[in-house]
Amino acid sequence: MATPERTPRWDEQLQRRLARGEETALGELYDQLAPMVHGLAGRILADQAAAVQLTREIFAHVWEHPEDFDPAQGTLRSWLGALTHRRAVERLRTRRAAELVPGHDVRGAEAEVRAEAEVRAEAEIRAVATAARVQYVVDSLPRTLRETIAVTYYDGRTYRETARLLGISEQAAKQRMRLGLELLATELAEERARQDEAGDGET
Repeated sequence: MATPERTPRWDEQLQRRLARGEETALGELYDQLAPMVHGLAGRILADQAAAVQLTREIFAHVWEHPEDFDPAQGTLRSWLGALTHRRAVERLRTRRAAELVPGHDVRGAEAEVRAEAEVRAEAEIRAVATAARVQYVVDSLPRTLRETIAVTYYDGRTYRETARLLGISEQAAKQRMRLGLELLATELAEERARQDEAGDGET
């Protein structure tokens, strides 16, 4: 099990203020982390209206149940990310299941076609959830590492091209990329552990 990251003092103070029912604390939390929550929900659901609705529900849950956040287990950002990811995946599964419900009992060939469609839908959900998790973790990396990964990996450029675009040496580009990928792997492992602990071990 991954060692919980040190919780910033801001997170601990905010959690106590939320527990006391301070509306200004919810406003601060929303200003800081709503873009992350909305972005993660949007990447999974591919529906901006649904992402907005889920974002509202997430912060309503925080307001109503601030005790659910345990500062000893990590940061507010990590907790909200795990909660958003889990609920968005659940909503996507519900949506896909509704799309597959037939208007009558199916047998034989129709049943086989439905079973294959369910397998494809689950594979799609897992792929979307994994991609969203990776992007969420990349977004949390330091800016210099994040931009190096974006230019080198996502844009498919060589280290020499990346170095020229970012105004750094080729060696620096390689070092940043290596460190970025190491941090990414570590963060993904810790994020997966948090998801599993939260009851989302299926994705």
